[in-house]
Amino acid sequence: MAAAAGRPSSAYAWYTVSLCMVAYILSFVDRQIIALLIVPIQADLQITDTQFSLLIGFAFALFYAIMGLPLARWADVGPRPFIISAGMTVWSIATAMCGLAQTFWQLFLARIGVGVGEAALSPTAYSIITDSFPKSRLGLALGVYSMGAFLGSGLAFIVGGGVVEWLEGLGGLSLPIIGTVKPWQGAFFIVGLPGVLVALVFYLTVRDPERTGVVDAGDGRSRKGYTIRQVLRYIRGHRATFTAHFLGFGLLSLKLFALLSWAPAYLQRVFDLSQGEAGLYLGVVVLLANTAGVLSSGWLVDFFTRRGHGDAPLRAGIVGSIGVLIPAALFSSMSDLPGALAVLAVAFYFASFPMATSAAGLQLMAPNRMRAQVTALFFVFMNLFGITGGATLVALLTDFVFEDVNAVGYSMSIVCTVAAALGGLILAWGLKYFRATEQMLAAEAAA
Repeated sequence: MAAAAGRPSSAYAWYTVSLCMVAYILSFVDRQIIALLIVPIQADLQITDTQFSLLIGFAFALFYAIMGLPLARWADVGPRPFIISAGMTVWSIATAMCGLAQTFWQLFLARIGVGVGEAALSPTAYSIITDSFPKSRLGLALGVYSMGAFLGSGLAFIVGGGVVEWLEGLGGLSLPIIGTVKPWQGAFFIVGLPGVLVALVFYLTVRDPERTGVVDAGDGRSRKGYTIRQVLRYIRGHRATFTAHFLGFGLLSLKLFALLSWAPAYLQRVFDLSQGEAGLYLGVVVLLANTAGVLSSGWLVDFFTRRGHGDAPLRAGIVGSIGVLIPAALFSSMSDLPGALAVLAVAFYFASFPMATSAAGLQLMAPNRMRAQVTALFFVFMNLFGITGGATLVALLTDFVFEDVNAVGYSMSIVCTVAAALGGLILAWGLKYFRATEQMLAAEAAA
């Protein structure tokens, strides 16, 4: 697959973004469907909220983080479409393997496999998209890609709930060799295996764009790619910028994944909804509110960029952190389902802002052949701190502070509001440092 000369045409660039978004949709369907299946999984495997939070967060995040760095190093110099298609194949098969789990530890290991495969996607996709668009349109392009996270989450809730209820009506799913599996196990097979076909389409139709803004340092390293030691040395040289970005957006992702991980349990426990009902209501909220939020945040990054703000991604992130505070604090106190869903929708809208804004920020903070590794380091932090923290802190509050599973909404509100406030303050502190780093890289690329 030869790289195109220069940037691809606008039509092909948007085709690439669209297919990357489809991959992201499938990754989040496979990642998030487990949150909807909490009731049957807890009943069959006899696990607590805290153990379930480890399946949602830590099991997925652990090897996502470990494999992210070597895969990103490869993405900085290697064939990016192949890397993404191989990752899709791995996580799709691992999702289907979740359907074979008979114990907590078997499901834990299968979730690790999902994390290993998905580690290949976003750092590589960010790199491809950044080389396909000019800076003034990058925010929207990354917003469209990031929209896949919420289309996937919404579809996981809607389709997952419907699939489980359909399989319950059939009494399970009968598979060759394996035999009959329970409805929640069958759901993993149905949502996981189609990803293998999409991986093949991606590999056959996506060309690797020419890497732009590559500055030769004189020793050839910028063309061969940077070692992890060189990447860490660069980060140390801009430690304030990276501290603000990683910690600020890490906290904002923590509150996002606290909402996504536990909203199904909140609706089922507090309002006594079935899996299908909770999946339908929550899926519609996520599809409408989160996709609108991530597109709005991408547009906002471009808006600030066109007005000459080198710190545009952080500014947009701060807007999201402020907007989420009140609805995140209030939704758990609503006494009726329509009111709770309405307030949750506003919270989800603003909670989605970090997805596109953090991605845009990462592409402006590092040289071209370092971007995927810098992105992977951010994902290490976001997964171990954000996804694991968001899922587990809520569970710990529910299990050990409130000691009442029906108090999960209050746990979500506490975690979300504290994380949003701290994240916004840290991003505000980092504005001047981010501007300085962005200006330095722009000057080097123009020289």
